[in-house]
Order: sequence, then structure tokens, then C-alpha cells
Amino acid sequence: MRINLVLFEPEIPQNTGTLLRTAACLGFELHIIEPCGFTFNHTKLKRAGMDYIDKVTYVRHANWETFLNFASQTNGRLLLMEADTEATPYQHYPFKKDDFIIMGKESTGVSDEVARSCDATITIPMSKGVRSLNMAVSASIVISHALNVVQGAIPPR
Repeated sequence: MRINLVLFEPEIPQNTGTLLRTAACLGFELHIIEPCGFTFNHTKLKRAGMDYIDKVTYVRHANWETFLNFASQTNGRLLLMEADTEATPYQHYPFKKDDFIIMGKESTGVSDEVARSCDATITIPMSKGVRSLNMAVSASIVISHALNVVQGAIPPR
């Protein structure tokens, strides 16, 4: 396997489409945990994903429990991305092959139950006075770094 990005109940089709395209270009696997806040064949999803949707490896999971069952059959760790300043900065996390980087809903993140299921919480350190980055931008920053760590371009810390 490889590094995985997990979208927990995504709400904005443009973000999901952008990340489908990013997954096709960078070679990570994308997991989408339903329900989504949009119809999966939504026009905006297709527009953002462009013609890359046929080139991406993605798995749709009916719900969190189905995803957990899938993930338990791998050696991957569940890593929750949060805007929380108490979390481990992503640059200091020792990513490994098969890790699952989980992004919560754009509006509310994840439930406490989902958060408790995760092995670690990571964050992108940001300037004071700002709340967060766009979800697709955040995912791209962290997944790119994780891929570099796993592929040996950046030594793990």
C-alpha cells in the first residue's frame, strides 16, 4: 500500500474533486467516508476533478464503521488532521507507509468518537490570528510532506 488520505463525510464537492485530481497526480489513495454533503456525481465534483477522476485510486466507504473495518486489515495508523494548536506539527510526525491521514467535515470536523479512534492528531502550524486553511489546501500540504517522508526524500524525525 501507500499513504492514504481519508475524507470524513466531505461537504464541498469542489474540495473532493480537487483532492481526487491531486491523488491522481501525486499517487496516493483517497478514501471517502459517506455520507457526503453532495451527490457523488455532482457537476462541481467532476469539474474540479476534470479528466483525472478515471486515473485516481479511491475507495468509498458507507460509514465510519465500514472504514474502520477496512483500515484494521492494514498496518496503517489513523492520523487525524486538526486545526488544534496542541496537536503534533505535521513536520515532526514520523509518517510511515500505509498511514491514513484523516480530514474531517469542512464545517464541523469529526465527532469525539472518531477522534478517539485515531492513533495521533497532527496539525499545520499557522500564524496567530487565523483559524484554518481550506481543507483541500491543508490535505495537499500534509500529504505531499508525508509522501516525501515515506519515499525517503525527507528523513523521518
